[in-house]
Amino acid sequence: MSGGGSKTAAATNLPWVEKYRPTKLDELISHGEIIGTIRRFIAEDRLPHMLFYGPPGTGKTSTIVACARQLYGQSYKSMTLTLNASDDRGIDVVRHQIKNFASTRTVFNRGFKLVILDEADAMTNDAQAALRRVIEKYARNTRFCLICNYVSKIIPAVQSRCTRFRFAPLSEEQMATQIDRVVAAEGLELTADGRSGLAKLAKGDMRKALNILQSTSMAYTTVNQDAVYTCTGHPLATDIADMVKWLLNDTFVEVHTKITTLKLDKGLALQDILTDIHEFITDVELGPKARIFLLEQCASIEERLAAGTSEKLQVSSLVGAFVRARELT
Repeated sequence: MSGGGSKTAAATNLPWVEKYRPTKLDELISHGEIIGTIRRFIAEDRLPHMLFYGPPGTGKTSTIVACARQLYGQSYKSMTLTLNASDDRGIDVVRHQIKNFASTRTVFNRGFKLVILDEADAMTNDAQAALRRVIEKYARNTRFCLICNYVSKIIPAVQSRCTRFRFAPLSEEQMATQIDRVVAAEGLELTADGRSGLAKLAKGDMRKALNILQSTSMAYTTVNQDAVYTCTGHPLATDIADMVKWLLNDTFVEVHTKITTLKLDKGLALQDILTDIHEFITDVELGPKARIFLLEQCASIEERLAAGTSEKLQVSSLVGAFVRARELT
């Protein structure tokens, strides 16, 4: 009895990213064309070497793990070798660990083995060059799946030996499907604006959305937009609307005082404020000259912030830009 209880507790304590990670191809919510192609490869027993690339949290690792589980069933662990960027993956690992796994045939399991190299763009060029030869030499009984964020960091010789699949950021509808599944399983109270807030902050990254959802649900009973934004330290939509109203109507001194006070009270970063104000600039009715001027000024302020300049000075610059823009309308 005690063993079963500890197992349940372990499952409960898992981060939701792992707890709700898809284990079958049927459970994957996005990239229908890629999943369909992989299904055909598996059905025809013609799985090629593959290269999955795209932004974080778009389902690259989940897809290949689900694929491996479908291919091997109970023998999944003995038939796959998974190496991550946290492991040492220099030329010695390629020459010994990967080579030893790829060169041995299995006695009790038929078919090819699978080597999964997660975050392959962190491998050195020498290690990738050595890998190219290993991929070629052991193609008869081993398949490789390389996963990376930046395909440009994979040498052309390795790219040309793999079938490439690009995993695009998830759409809001796709993310909503998975979020609703987790909400139902965990018995959470999620509002419509909370769901759209999660999707907006995650920017197509499912992992980020689930992490924000989990941390917000621990702090608040109802997960709404304000709770999500407060939990992540992001400016509230109401605060940004107030700032834009001040910037378009009040005097320089009044606006500067109000924004500085709000920033200090709520601990907001000017970078986040600038990003949200930029969206308002595209929606607010402004003359073409004023809009272009504001966009140029916002870009300059963002560049200066990235260079490490004082936030106080840049707040003044932002207020000054809006005061000047009013004269252009």
